[in-house]
Amino acid sequence: MDDCIFCKIINGEIPSITVYEDKQVKAFLDISQGTPGHTLLVPKKHVPDIFAYNQQLAETVFARLPKLARAIKKSNPAIKGMNIVNNNGEIAYQSVFHSHIHLIPRYSENDDFQMVFKDNSANYSTEQLQAIAQTIKNQLEV
Repeated sequence: MDDCIFCKIINGEIPSITVYEDKQVKAFLDISQGTPGHTLLVPKKHVPDIFAYNQQLAETVFARLPKLARAIKKSNPAIKGMNIVNNNGEIAYQSVFHSHIHLIPRYSENDDFQMVFKDNSANYSTEQLQAIAQTIKNQLEV
């Protein structure tokens, strides 16, 4: 894609600080550095989001996550945990439409990164949850 910033980074047209690279993926520091060490893992093949992955691409990209996460964690003894985030679609806060996975090291509860999961469990009966699950199951690809 000619106008994709991540494709330009992959092709060396835009500089980046590379953490890891092989024939299929590139991992580089996120310019925003949500926390120190915030890294993006991207497939070299341009795909807009997770919905465009086939099984082979998923295996390729996601197989690199543990190795990269361990390296980031080992890089700084102050890292206590890590958020691994993949946003898909504008409504889900995706701002660059080349699939990418954020690895965000966590140092403390006050490290200026936050995710909030609201508890809506009181709004659903077991039957409603079963109906939602069945609707999803019906759409699974074989």
